[in-house]
Amino acid sequence: MSTRRTSKKPRNVLAVEVLENLAKFPHCILLTRVGQFYESYFDQAAEVSQLLNIKLSGKSWGGQRILMCGFPVLHLHKYLKVLVEKNKRCVAMCEEFLREPLEGPKGGFDRRVVRIITPGTLIDEPFLNADENNYLLSVGTRRPVENSTQVVGLSWIDVSTGEFFTKDCPVENLGDELVRIAPREVVMNKDTAKDTHLSAALEVMNQEGIVLSLVTPKSVESETPSGPTRDLEPLTSTLSPNESEAVELLTTFLHDNLLEFMPKLTQPSKEFSEGKMGIDSHTVKGLEIRESMREGGATGSLLSVIKRTVTSSGSRLLARWLCSPSTRLDEINFRQSLVAFFVARPHVRDDVRQLLSGAEDATRILQRFLLGRGLPSDFSSLNSSIITWISINKRLTMEHEQELKERGQLDANEWSCVDTLLGRMKNLTELSVRITASLTRTDLSTDPEPEPEVGEEVTSDLDSPTAGTNLSSGAAKWTIRPDFSEELADLHKTMTKLLREKDALQQELGNKYGVSSLTLRSSASQGMFVHISRAKRDGPILAECPEFFHLTQTGSTRTYFHHKWAILGQQIVETSFAITAAEKKAFETLRDEVTIHAEDIRQNARLIDELDVTLGFANLAAEMNFCRPTMKDDSSYDVTNGRHPAVELGLLTSGRVFTPNSVHLHPESCLHIITGPNMAGKSTLLRQTALIAILAQTGSFVPAEKATIGIIDRLFSRIGAKDDLFRDRSTFMVEMLETAEILKHATPRSFVIMDEVGRGTTIEDGLAIAFSTVHHLSSVVQCRALFATHFHELADMLGQPADDPVSSSFGNINFYCTGVDETDDGYFSYSYKLKPGVNRDSHGLKVAHLAGMPQSVLRTAKGAFEWLRKARTDNNSQRAKELSKLGRTLCEISSPNPAP
Repeated sequence: MSTRRTSKKPRNVLAVEVLENLAKFPHCILLTRVGQFYESYFDQAAEVSQLLNIKLSGKSWGGQRILMCGFPVLHLHKYLKVLVEKNKRCVAMCEEFLREPLEGPKGGFDRRVVRIITPGTLIDEPFLNADENNYLLSVGTRRPVENSTQVVGLSWIDVSTGEFFTKDCPVENLGDELVRIAPREVVMNKDTAKDTHLSAALEVMNQEGIVLSLVTPKSVESETPSGPTRDLEPLTSTLSPNESEAVELLTTFLHDNLLEFMPKLTQPSKEFSEGKMGIDSHTVKGLEIRESMREGGATGSLLSVIKRTVTSSGSRLLARWLCSPSTRLDEINFRQSLVAFFVARPHVRDDVRQLLSGAEDATRILQRFLLGRGLPSDFSSLNSSIITWISINKRLTMEHEQELKERGQLDANEWSCVDTLLGRMKNLTELSVRITASLTRTDLSTDPEPEPEVGEEVTSDLDSPTAGTNLSSGAAKWTIRPDFSEELADLHKTMTKLLREKDALQQELGNKYGVSSLTLRSSASQGMFVHISRAKRDGPILAECPEFFHLTQTGSTRTYFHHKWAILGQQIVETSFAITAAEKKAFETLRDEVTIHAEDIRQNARLIDELDVTLGFANLAAEMNFCRPTMKDDSSYDVTNGRHPAVELGLLTSGRVFTPNSVHLHPESCLHIITGPNMAGKSTLLRQTALIAILAQTGSFVPAEKATIGIIDRLFSRIGAKDDLFRDRSTFMVEMLETAEILKHATPRSFVIMDEVGRGTTIEDGLAIAFSTVHHLSSVVQCRALFATHFHELADMLGQPADDPVSSSFGNINFYCTGVDETDDGYFSYSYKLKPGVNRDSHGLKVAHLAGMPQSVLRTAKGAFEWLRKARTDNNSQRAKELSKLGRTLCEISSPNPAP
C-alpha cells in the first residue's frame, strides 16, 4: 500500500536545488523527482512538454509564476525512450532521498543528480534492445591528426554488459570501424574533433545517426584520489599510447555521466586487425549483413536469415561475428567442429536448445549488480542461468558417457571441441545453492492505486512504512528468507508475534462490541485507525464507547482512533522498517557474493553464448542443407552449387526454387569476368560468393553442395551506388571513391566483388576505367575477384580467344555469363545458371517490357536497337582485333616492370 506524505522541504529550497542543477548540467534535460512524479521547470518545461506531448502547467515560487510539467514515476522509461533514444538528448536524473528523522526535526528529502542518461550509457532501461549491443566508443590520439594514415586509438564499452574493447586503427579506416562496431554514441576530445582528417568519420556518424559527445580529458595530476583516472594505470599498462588516450576519454565520460553508478572497469580486451576479416562500411551495407538496404531494418538481412540463437546475448555475439569473421584457422575449425557435433546429434541439439531457453541474460544481470543496481528478482534470473549452465554440462556429459558405453571408444576429434568447451566452464554450484537458500518467493498481487496529481509530493513505496507488510491483511512481501541471518530470524519472529496480537485484538474488539465489520488499518494521513464498513448499523455502538475516538466518516464507513491499536500498530511499523533495513543489508551481502564470482560468471556466459551461436548454426545447416566448408591457408575458393541464403529463403517462402552456381577461383584463375542480361542473377552471384566466405570464416556451415575456401584477410564490394548530394557527389563519383579504396587497400589474400564499374559515364570512359580496374586487380593485386559488367567489349580488350570462351590472354582471368532462354512463341525466361563465355546482349528491352513500358515506346526502341546492332556487327570483327591490340599495348605500358 503506497502512502502519501507532503515533503517537509520548503518549495523555495526545491527551487534553489533545481536552479543549481540546471546551472551544473546545462547540456542536459533535468528531471527532478518530487514524490511520485518527475518534474521539469522553467524554460526546459516548455521543451519537455513538447517533446513528450504532455501538458504544460505552471506554479508560483517566491511570488513568481514559472513553467512546469511532469509525469508519474511509472511512466519514466516510456518518456526516457522518447528523450534519449528518439531525440538523442542527455537526461540528468535528480532523485529524492528521505532523511532519517534524526537528521532534522521534521525529516524531509535530500535531492541530488545521481546519473546522466545518454544514448551510449544505458544500463537496464526496458527499451534497451536485448539483441543488440549498446556501445559507447571513444577516439583517442596523443597528437593532432595530421594525415589519413595516422593511427588513432579506439576504446568501446557496453555499459549494460561490461564488455570492454580497445584497438589501434588508421584514421582512413575509422569510418569502417564505426559501421562495424555500430556505437550509439562516440566520445572525442573537443580539440581533436576539429582535425580535418576526422571529417570523413564525422560524416559517417551523421549518416548512421551516431551521437557525438565532446569532452576535455582530465589529467592525472588534476584528479583527486577518487577521480576518473585513479584506476587507469592497470587498465592502460598493456595498451598503445593512442589506446590509452581513448580509455582516458571513455573513463572521463563515464565518470561524468554515470556518477553514483560508475562501475569498476575490468581490463579491456585488445583487438588486433590481423585476427579478423576486414569488411569495410560499404560492404557491410552492400551485402546487407546486419540490415536490409530496402527495408532499413533487420528483415531480409543475412543476420535475420541465419539467426537461430535462443538467447539475446547469443544474438549479440552472432552479430559481432558476422561483422568480424575470424582469420584464424584454429578458431574457425573449433567453431565448425562444434557445429558438426550438433549436426550429427539432432537429439542432443534439441535437448540443449531446450535447456538454453531457460537461460537469462546473465551478462547484463551481473553488470547491474556491479553498478550497484539490481532487484531481488535479478538473483532468481541469474540463478536460472547458472542452473541452465549446470544442466547443459550434465546433458553433454551424459551423452559422452552414453556414447562411450555404446561404442566402447569415442572419436577424439569429434568430442575434443565439446570437451574443451566444458573444461573451460566454471563450477558455480555453490553460488546457486547460496542464492536458492537466500530467497523466498511470493506471488502476492496488490491493487493499483490512483495516480497522484502533478506537483503533489508523495513518498515512494520504498519509503512507505507498509512496504513489507500489508497491515490490513497481515500478508508479508519479504524477498529474503528469514533464516538468512540471526537478525532477520529474530525480527520475523517478532513480526509474527505482533501480527498475531493484531489479529487477536481485532477479533477481541469485534466480539466485545458485536461489530463484525470492524478491522484494524493504517494510512499515512490517519496513522493507525479502526475501520467499520457498516456505519449505519455499527457506528452507534462505537459512538458510546470512550476508548474509540471518532476520526472520519463517509456514507457507509467510519474510522476511529484506538489507543491500544495505535501502540501495537506502531510496533508493527517499526519492526517492518527494521526487516526492510535488514533485508537491504542481506541483499547487499548477497550481491557482494555474486560480484566475487563476476569473472567466472562472465566466462561461463561467454562460453554459453558461443554454444548458442554454434548450436544455431547447426540448426541452420540441418534446416537449409548447408555443408561444412574445408578451410585452408591459401588463395583458393572452390564452391560447388553455392546459394544466396537470403534470396533462397525468400524464393522458398513463395514456392520457388533457387538456382545454384559454382565458383572456382585459384591463382591460375583468380579473376572472373561475369556478363549477362539485367535481372539474370549477376549481382546475386557476386553477393552469395562473398556471403559464403563470411559464413565460412564465422564458423558456420555454408549454403553449398561442397566448399573449400582459403582464408580471406579483407573483403571488398563495389555494388550499387547513389548520389551523395549533401557532399556534392554524383553517383559516379561515389562509385569511383569506392573503387579507389578497393584498389589501394586490397591484398593478394583479399576477396573483391565489383558490379558495373564505369557504368555511370560515357562508354569510352567507362570501358577504360573498367579495363584498368580489372588489369590492376589481376596483375598488381592478384587477389580473388568477381567483376560483373555489361561492357562485353572488355572481353575483346582482355584478349578472349575465339576458340576458348573461358580463357583470356591474361592467364589468370576467365569469362562466365548468364543468359536468357527464348521460346518460339516470343516468351522468355532468365537462365540464372552460370556458363563459360561472354554474353554480348543485355536484353534491356525485355526488362523494359516487364516494367510495363508503352508499346509505342518499345517498338521505337526495338527499331533503334536493331539498327545499332547491325552497325556494330558489320564492324565487330575488326573492332575486336583493335580492342585486343589496344589491351595488350596498355598492359605493356602499365606493367609494374616495363621493358626498357
